[in-house]
Amino acid sequence: DAGSGVEEMEFNWDEYLEDTGATAAPHGSFKHVDTSLQNGFAPGMKLEVAVKSDQNTYWVATIITTCGQLLLLRYDGYGEDRKADFWCDIMTADLHPIGWCEQNKKILKVPEGIKEKIADQEQFLQQVLKGACSAPANLLEGLHRGKNPLDLIAPGSRLELQNFQDSLEAWIVNVVENVGGRLQLRYEGLEDSDKFDQWIFYLDPFLHQVGWAAQQGYDLKPPLAIRSLKSEADWQEILKKVKEEEEESSVPTDLFKDKPVIGVHSFSEGMKLEAVDPLAPFVISPATVIRVYDDKYFMIEIDDLRPERTTSQSYICHVNSAGIFPVQWSLKNGLHLSPPLGYPGQDFDWADYLKQCGAEAAPQSCFPMLTSDHGFKENMKLEAVNPVDPEEVCIATVTKVKGSYLWLQLEGCKKPIPDCIVSMESMNIFPVGWCETNGYQLRPPRKAIVNKQKKIAVVQPEKQILSSRTVHDGLKNQELNSSDSVVINGKYCCPKIYFNHRCFSGPYLNKGRIAELPQSVGPGNCVLVLKEVLTLLINAAYKPSRVLRELQLDEEAAWHGHGETLKAKYKGKSYRATVEVVRTADRVADFCRKTCIKLECCPNLFGPQMVLDKCSENCSVLTKTKYTHYYGKRKNKRIGRPPGGHSNLEVAMKKPNKRRKRRKHFFVHKKKRPSTSVDNTPAGSPQGSGAEEEDDQDESELSHSLAQDRDKRKRKLRTFSFSDDENKPPSPKEIKIEVAEKLQLDSNPLEWSVSDVVRFLKSTDCAPLARIFLDQEIDGQALLLLTLPTVQECMDLKLGPAIKLCHHIERVKLAFYQQFAN
Repeated sequence: DAGSGVEEMEFNWDEYLEDTGATAAPHGSFKHVDTSLQNGFAPGMKLEVAVKSDQNTYWVATIITTCGQLLLLRYDGYGEDRKADFWCDIMTADLHPIGWCEQNKKILKVPEGIKEKIADQEQFLQQVLKGACSAPANLLEGLHRGKNPLDLIAPGSRLELQNFQDSLEAWIVNVVENVGGRLQLRYEGLEDSDKFDQWIFYLDPFLHQVGWAAQQGYDLKPPLAIRSLKSEADWQEILKKVKEEEEESSVPTDLFKDKPVIGVHSFSEGMKLEAVDPLAPFVISPATVIRVYDDKYFMIEIDDLRPERTTSQSYICHVNSAGIFPVQWSLKNGLHLSPPLGYPGQDFDWADYLKQCGAEAAPQSCFPMLTSDHGFKENMKLEAVNPVDPEEVCIATVTKVKGSYLWLQLEGCKKPIPDCIVSMESMNIFPVGWCETNGYQLRPPRKAIVNKQKKIAVVQPEKQILSSRTVHDGLKNQELNSSDSVVINGKYCCPKIYFNHRCFSGPYLNKGRIAELPQSVGPGNCVLVLKEVLTLLINAAYKPSRVLRELQLDEEAAWHGHGETLKAKYKGKSYRATVEVVRTADRVADFCRKTCIKLECCPNLFGPQMVLDKCSENCSVLTKTKYTHYYGKRKNKRIGRPPGGHSNLEVAMKKPNKRRKRRKHFFVHKKKRPSTSVDNTPAGSPQGSGAEEEDDQDESELSHSLAQDRDKRKRKLRTFSFSDDENKPPSPKEIKIEVAEKLQLDSNPLEWSVSDVVRFLKSTDCAPLARIFLDQEIDGQALLLLTLPTVQECMDLKLGPAIKLCHHIERVKLAFYQQFAN
């Protein structure tokens, strides 16, 4: 697709939420995702631990709390006394499941601190271990030690999947891929075909460990959809082979302990209800219970009154299945109920329909109470599976909320679909950022601006350097081939814009990055082509934010073209500004030349003209240290740094004594730089590097004395202000005082809520960062796990503020170990 280079840009959730003004659905609303992140250990579990004072003896300990791969333990016998609680790392500590000492002839001995409390060791152990839950052995020993249980479902593992359309039979499936608990499953016997693959979350009630069907008394048979692909003998042979290899590919049974438990239902055959077809969840329709298997499972069918129908939409349900409602549910919630196919007339009435069918409505007591305790609201964003193509995960917008159901509009699907009806308990919806976290492709939204006729063709540069003649001949052919489109679009069609990377790139643009750009962009609509060119140039700069400021529309300049908002990212901060772009083809060459002059590079660096062997400007003799001469700068200017204002050849020649232009309004809070050399820059608002701040102060004229120039700089600095008083950085003196103070905590940081963490930060000189902790929902446990690299990466902080923040975190850790750990 010719336009894909422009349309399918890298997707960023933060920018998307900012552009749409939407909010993300809260992470706590996705219970299945929270469960998948747990490490398999839970408070209350017991294990056998080496006694610190005597490494050859062990004693029983209880898990008090978990924090990643750290466990807070308390020896049994201390009761509620927490003074001897201690932390252990699963990967390094000598930890074992209950019964390990007995099996390995190791000694269980009461630790010194509680010897007096325990008179009879044997009797005490019998008492505390009665009905106790041992920590999972597979997570304490062997290859799986310290691993997240989810990682144990590796590709090649085997599971049993219930048929959810035909009958209660099940069949073996192989795990092809595990994406954060979302499994791509392939039916055993179809190793070479992905046509019938299923995508299911590992906690789905229809997915079980191998052996489940035999335990429950169900048959192991392939589903009807694939049964005809092989003979009965072949399927039996496959089953025999699987049973022989069962040990190698089995998944630990305790992995499914968090699966929802299926309750007992009270439906009977012939009952009517309202239902959503799980394979096409777009409408609510009348449905009938057509079969009851046992007290757990029953089959329903979407009603279809057409006499000529050949297929039926039936599927197996249990009492907690999503998408089944009592009669009149749609009416009570103000929703449209889609009449059965073949129903005479448009106005559907349940009373008439029940009388006509001679059926009864399923009573309200058959349906579980719907929860309304959730955090979903209209217009919130999340990630959701496309029900038509379950391999796709798309951006979803909540368009409606009714009871415990959401109506989701999916963006970026290969084929557009209506709003989907999804339960809030569904395991096919995920929080914002889930795909990125798990390395899975999220379908990006389609850009409405670019249409089929106006796509930009991006031609990648050739790997080898071609001779000028070859390039020239190729270019002629390209021009001939594209001549039709130029005629069709007339004066608004931009010709190809070439990046001539051998030309002088100036002080702002990185020559290496310019060389990596496409050979050309276009032809196409002028505004679209030039916007793409400018975006590529901004991203090829040493400091993208600086180039954006140079290109920004000067408010004093005459308006001749079309204003486009461009963005730049620099050091984790986002910048945006309005840039003037010409709309007609006759002005493109002049626009490109003037933009080059603004950026102080060769006027032929990019434009409609392709430079073959030698640039007409003879720019090859220039280097980064000679650009001042090229653009007619005064000799007293510092060499080697890009100048601050616009000073190109034309301006310098016309007005040699013109003072620096008034600074443009750049939509970024800039920070006041303190007069001392200490870096007290608070994080929180976008900024450039130190050199960039100095660039902003490039003033000096020959006629001014040094003292006057310094005064002017001070006045200029005073015009910058902080966004609020909280952001004012403390003086070095204040910092020294705080460092010297020993921190005394009133409560255990492990029990701190997000609000407690924010309250603590606001009492330090890192108060401006409190908002980040609130947004990221960092509580006390998470705070204790933060390190300098994590803080820098995840919070996009500069080194100075990150070090300060980590200093306070280390103080909390130290106080925690001194006051609470022992």
